[in-house]
Amino acid sequence: MENGHRRFFLKMLGASGVAALGASAEEVRVLSESQASNSERIDFEVPAHATDAHHHIYDSRFPPDPRAELRPPDATVADYRHLQRTLGTSRSIVVQPSTYGVDNRCLLDALSRLGTDTALGIAVVDTTVSDDQLNLLQKGGVRGIRFNLVQSGATTPEMIRPLSERIAKFGWHIQVNASSVQILSFAEMWENLPVQVVFDHFGHVSRVNDPALPLLCRLMRNGKAWTKLSGAETISKSGEPDYADVLPVARAFIGEVPGRLLWGTNWPHPTSKHKPNDVALMNLLARWTDDNAIRDRILVQNPAELFGFV
Repeated sequence: MENGHRRFFLKMLGASGVAALGASAEEVRVLSESQASNSERIDFEVPAHATDAHHHIYDSRFPPDPRAELRPPDATVADYRHLQRTLGTSRSIVVQPSTYGVDNRCLLDALSRLGTDTALGIAVVDTTVSDDQLNLLQKGGVRGIRFNLVQSGATTPEMIRPLSERIAKFGWHIQVNASSVQILSFAEMWENLPVQVVFDHFGHVSRVNDPALPLLCRLMRNGKAWTKLSGAETISKSGEPDYADVLPVARAFIGEVPGRLLWGTNWPHPTSKHKPNDVALMNLLARWTDDNAIRDRILVQNPAELFGFV
């Protein structure tokens, strides 16, 4: 049976019955987690055009970079559409994962399937990228490039400035996955880049007395940066179900600079051994702020301003 049809049929049957049909352990796990995530509801009214500003697509049709340490199972466009229906989001930002290095074919394929009216992308390139390649990425829906400084791979800190200068003409930004210590160490660079900077996963700030927190807030107030309220499951030490230690950090960001914040699922949570409940993660927004206008700003207006959704 073709993989997509097989998965659909197994979902209809339910995880409890898949073993009788010879489903793999991986299929049982994925189905069980999917059904668990669908067992709850969002605690607030999700606004029209709500944006998931950080997720990945993995598809085994595309080869991984030989240097990649992280090689998760498939998490396809079809799988992601199911998540969108569950969460009530309609716009998304597809982020090139470290798995594919600077080969952005999976990203561009995902954008073409999702449609660039509602999905835009963040690519990964190095300093060998040609102008023609950058133009093709722009036409394919790319609006920024990512530097993953947490995991070694295709890019390095030394590439940030020269590549920032090359993408400035497109109006792109750079996206940075870095520890709070790394963010502090490059403070002067963030201030002086010719493009804006988007910091992944709370800037990896996990406590309100982290010295990177005031730096990030200053950069955002000065119109230099944005921060994604994503990856609570990666920075929390207290963990599920409430990720309680993330609460004061989220409220600190929201209290200081609500107009420069984005929200994302970090689906399919590639670095998490235990996959979190995506509904529960989205419901954290209702705990971080009870102000509907601020939630709408984080989910709709802010990503529309940064990425150019119309």
